Order: sequence, then C-alpha cells, then structure tokens
Amino acid sequence: MTTNSPVLNYYNIADGVTAFSTTRHGGCSKGNYAALNVNEYCGDSSADVKSNRALLCSALGLGAERLIMPHQTHGIEIRHVGEDFFALPGDIKKMLLDGVDGVMTDLPGTCVSVSTADCIPVLLYDEEHHAVCAVHAGWRGTVRRIVQKALTDMRAAFHTTPSKVKAVIGPGISLKNFEVGDEVYDEFAAGG
Repeated sequence: MTTNSPVLNYYNIADGVTAFSTTRHGGCSKGNYAALNVNEYCGDSSADVKSNRALLCSALGLGAERLIMPHQTHGIEIRHVGEDFFALPGDIKKMLLDGVDGVMTDLPGTCVSVSTADCIPVLLYDEEHHAVCAVHAGWRGTVRRIVQKALTDMRAAFHTTPSKVKAVIGPGISLKNFEVGDEVYDEFAAGG
C-alpha cells in the first residue's frame, strides 16, 4: 500500500455490493482538506480532488466517470442515474447533479456517493432489484424526510418494496462534538 492509498471503512450490506465510507487517510490534499478529499464543491484544489478521486476509483476498480457525487444543498432532491447519464456532456452532468442530496441507480459498476461531515450518510440497497441510493441526511433533509423520499423514488424507479430494503447508516458527528441550536429543535418539534 502506498502512502496515498485510500483507507476505506467497508460495510457488509449484500454480496456483490461494495458499501464503504472514505476516511481522511490516503490521498494528497493539504491543510484543512488533508488528505483524501474527493468533494470538488468544498474549496479544495481541483487538481488534488481529481487525484484523490483517481486513487479512490483505482482502489474500487472503477473508471473515474462511474463515480457519481452530487453538489448537495441540504435539500431532498434525489437523482436517478441511468446509462444515458454517462453519454451526456460534462457540463450537463454537473448541472443534473447540482442541488441534489441523494443519488440512486441500478447500474453495476457505478458508485453513487454523498459527502458528509456533520451530516449522516445513508445507503439504501434493494437486493431484489439490485438498486442502490446514497443519501445525504443532514438535519434539514432529515426533518423533511429525505430517506422516506428516497424510498418513494426508488419504488417509482425500480419497484422497490421499502420493507425489503437494507440500510447502512454511516459515520457522522456525535453529540459529544456538536450541539444544535433551538432552531433545529423547533423544526423537528413542528414536524418540518
């Protein structure tokens, strides 16, 4: 393993599915983004992000174009990625992923992903229809029921039965390290 090799935490969600969370270990980003930052929307050097994505894709055995990461806005928009997505020009793909907090697909060899820090990543897997959805569940999306919306969207796209879906809840910030204000409590108490 080279010093730049990504260190990933794997989750056993189903045979034939590689579910994981990246860590900060590996990669080449510097400063606040050190070291394995694959999010192009946070202000890191675009060259470092591109290198980090290449390292990640190499570790996963994927082409870089098969790594799908949206520009999240703490909303509840879910994007379905089909094979036709990959034939689109780069600027159109980027536009289609702007303002998106969940990405779903049933295409083998495609990595749908979200970026989190204090928010929670949720991976949903429909084993019957071989469909997956990566969800960015921050407090704003959670109060607006983004995971429920993802399941509804998966049902419409893939005929997913929600009771048959497996889920992995990835790492996020802890109560010990993060305190929310009254405005967050009030939103949840009001039911969104």
